[in-house]
Amino acid sequence: MRYLALFLLLPFASFGQQTINETMIHDGITRSYTLYVPASYTPGTPAPVVLNFHGYTSTAFEQFYYGDFRAIADTAGFLIVVPMGTLDATGTTYWNSGWGGTVDDIGFTSALIDEVAATYSVNLDRVYSTGMSNGGFMSYTLACSLSNRIAAIASVTGSMNVGQDQTCNAVHPTPVMEIHGTADLTVPYNGGTFMEAIPNVLSYWINFNNCNATPVVTDVPNTNLTDGCTAVHYFYDGGANGVDVEHYKIIDGGHTWPGSIFTVGVTNNDFNASKKIWQFFLQYDINGRIQANSVADLNAEEISIYPNPTTDKIAIQGFSQKLTAANCSLFSVEGKQFNIDVLENNTLDTSNLKSGVYFVRIATQEGSSTFQFVKM
Repeated sequence: MRYLALFLLLPFASFGQQTINETMIHDGITRSYTLYVPASYTPGTPAPVVLNFHGYTSTAFEQFYYGDFRAIADTAGFLIVVPMGTLDATGTTYWNSGWGGTVDDIGFTSALIDEVAATYSVNLDRVYSTGMSNGGFMSYTLACSLSNRIAAIASVTGSMNVGQDQTCNAVHPTPVMEIHGTADLTVPYNGGTFMEAIPNVLSYWINFNNCNATPVVTDVPNTNLTDGCTAVHYFYDGGANGVDVEHYKIIDGGHTWPGSIFTVGVTNNDFNASKKIWQFFLQYDINGRIQANSVADLNAEEISIYPNPTTDKIAIQGFSQKLTAANCSLFSVEGKQFNIDVLENNTLDTSNLKSGVYFVRIATQEGSSTFQFVKM
């Protein structure tokens, strides 16, 4: 699938920060990749890394803009690495995620992580992989064959190869997110000749991670009535090391990246896949959930936020302790943390926040929980 004509219309200079095109030699082959370094990156402070793999027939250049993480990285401070695949036997760009050929893309990815870490301050416990289509297949392959270096993965319109579950050798519980349309004709939701059905992929990782088999199911608000599709969120929690499996099922959605500014086919615009992926990633490192495993979740049913949506302040109801900056954190949907002004009666001042979606995290010795609210 090609988007080149669309990309040529972009005002590239307007995005700023540092976008660096690099090459390296691996197995005697010159490989290329694009690195995005946000202004929020600080040398000496280890930054997370998001590997973003393009789809079959596509390029790093196209994926850089199609599955765009730049605005999120600008506030959250992670590095974006968008590698370029090689040509298969038909002369088409691809990732060798068990798709034939002699190119070692698993070894290349490992060497690429080392290459970036040699120049930049990288948190090697927080390297994540995502990708579109064949890039999603590649992310699953890394979860199986390079899991000692990959903390979590997210696949958009990708899947696993049929039989890959029999050879998968993940060495730690692995958080997995799958975003997939039910009307995807390229990678069918119910599988194909060599492509595993998405329910089977989810079942494998739910079992591997020992997550609860019964999900919490939530309809994604249908905020866009003209995109031709809706979305449902499936949340499988309780896995080993605190990891979860999440699935966004796009009802009637096509082979597309939700929320992309480039609409090619039926693209869901009720949520932004890049934002959801980063919200998922930021919860984990290579050892599982970043919060201590011994901390259980607070009883979310006893705590509520009111009013929600809000304009100038929110009250945390049902929390018996006094809120302070030490036990209460505020984050934007992109992962940026804000200082909190706690008023009387566990009320938070939100008057200085821009309109958008935010998260309040409450953490005590008894446990922790996160609550979402909307600032109008």
